[in-house]
Amino acid sequence: MDPQIASTGLAHVWSQGDWVTRSVAIVLLVMSLATWIIILWKALDQRAQRAQAKAVEGFWHSVDFAEGLDKLGSSTEGNPFRAAALEGREATRHILHKDGHNGSPPQRQLHDSLDVSDWVERSLRKSVDDFTARSQSGLSVLASVASTAPFVGLFGTVWGIYHALLGIGAAGQVSIDRVAGPIGEALIMTALGLLVAIPAVLGYNALVRGNKGISHQLNRFAHDLHAYFVTGARVSTSTPDGKVLPMKKAS
Repeated sequence: MDPQIASTGLAHVWSQGDWVTRSVAIVLLVMSLATWIIILWKALDQRAQRAQAKAVEGFWHSVDFAEGLDKLGSSTEGNPFRAAALEGREATRHILHKDGHNGSPPQRQLHDSLDVSDWVERSLRKSVDDFTARSQSGLSVLASVASTAPFVGLFGTVWGIYHALLGIGAAGQVSIDRVAGPIGEALIMTALGLLVAIPAVLGYNALVRGNKGISHQLNRFAHDLHAYFVTGARVSTSTPDGKVLPMKKAS
C-alpha cells in the first residue's frame, strides 16, 4: 500500500486531531448509535403492533367480550388494542355504577352528569392519546440528529481546515501534496456527519408513516368499541340481510 494513502483516513484523523476534532467524532458516533438503537427499537414495536391489529377482526367474531380479549392478546403491555378494549369496558362499568361495594350504591361523582356515550368516548380517546404519546417517544431524537449531524460534521471540517492552513503557513511551502492531504482529512468530518444524518432522516420518515397506519387502525377500533359499549353492537358488523350482529358483553 502507498505510504501516502496509509497515512490518511479516519485513524490518521483521530491520531493527528486535537481535542476538538476528537470531540466532534465522538459526538457523531453517539448520534449514530442512538439513531440505530431507536430505529431498531421502534421498528420492532411497530411490527408487534401490526400483528396485534390483525387480531381485531377476530375480536369482533368472538362469542363474548372475554373471548375477544383473549384473541387480542394476554397482556396490555405494548398492546394498544387490548388496552383500549379494557379502558372502554371499565369506563362503561363505572358510569353505569356496576362497581358498588357490599351492595350499596356508589357515591355520586362529578362525571355522573355525563351520559354513557360521552364518558366512554373520553376514556377511549384517552387510551388512544396515550398510545400516540408513547409511539412518538424517541422520534424527536431522530429529528434532532437528522437536522444537526451535518452541521456538527461541518464544524469538524472547518476546524480541521483552519488547523491545516495554519500548519501549511508555518511550513512556509505550499504545494498540492501539502494541501490535499490535510484538507481531504478535514472533509472526512463532513462525510461522517452526512452518514449519521441520512439514516436518521429515512428512519424518522418510515417510523412516522408506520405510526400513522397503526393510529388509523386503533382509531377505527376505538370507534367500533364506542358503538359496541353504547349500543351493544359494532356498527360495521352485519349479516348479508342487513341485521347487526351483537356481541355478548362481559358482566
